[in-house]
Amino acid sequence: MPRPRERADLPFASHLEPHAGRLVPSGDYDTALFDGNAFDETDAGDARFIECAFSGVTFTSGRYRRVRFADVWMHSVRWVGSDFGETTWLDAEVIASALAGIQLFGAELTRVVFHDCKLDSLNFRGATLREVSFVNCRMAEVDFAGATLTDVTFPGSLIEDARFDKARMSKVDFTQATGLGIKDGYDALAGATISGVQLLDLAPMLAQTLGIRVAH
Repeated sequence: MPRPRERADLPFASHLEPHAGRLVPSGDYDTALFDGNAFDETDAGDARFIECAFSGVTFTSGRYRRVRFADVWMHSVRWVGSDFGETTWLDAEVIASALAGIQLFGAELTRVVFHDCKLDSLNFRGATLREVSFVNCRMAEVDFAGATLTDVTFPGSLIEDARFDKARMSKVDFTQATGLGIKDGYDALAGATISGVQLLDLAPMLAQTLGIRVAH
């Protein structure tokens, strides 16, 4: 897995222009640099962010439904209690960031990497994830119920109390996760690869899901 890029490494770094002021619904933000901005209870639904960089930005209790992020880089961003439902993410890199209580239901993520992030109580219900990697992340109570995951990996990540009820998986690889804690949706692991150690840890709940009685 490649190391996360620095802002200076971005192909559009020299074109970035600092953004000042608020965000607006259906706004069009191209090669904008958001550095230290704080957006509190902002409504910016249907906005577009193309070739943008976010550094030290905070999003709190905002509404960003159907926003599109394409070729974006985010470092040390803090997201709290905001609605990013039905958003589209393409070629995005999220580094050393914290996301808590975020709505991402129905979102579409393609070629997205989360590096060294803390993800707490994220709602990915019904989302579509393609070629997404969670690298060295701490993931607590992340809800993938009804989501479609294709080519998704979790190298170095600790997964706790994840939900996968009615999720669909294809080429999903959990083998490099440092911990795999699942709350429900064990049958959704069809189409996923796990390690032998992870299988032993999950065996009691897998047996229960399949209706197997284990005699002692």
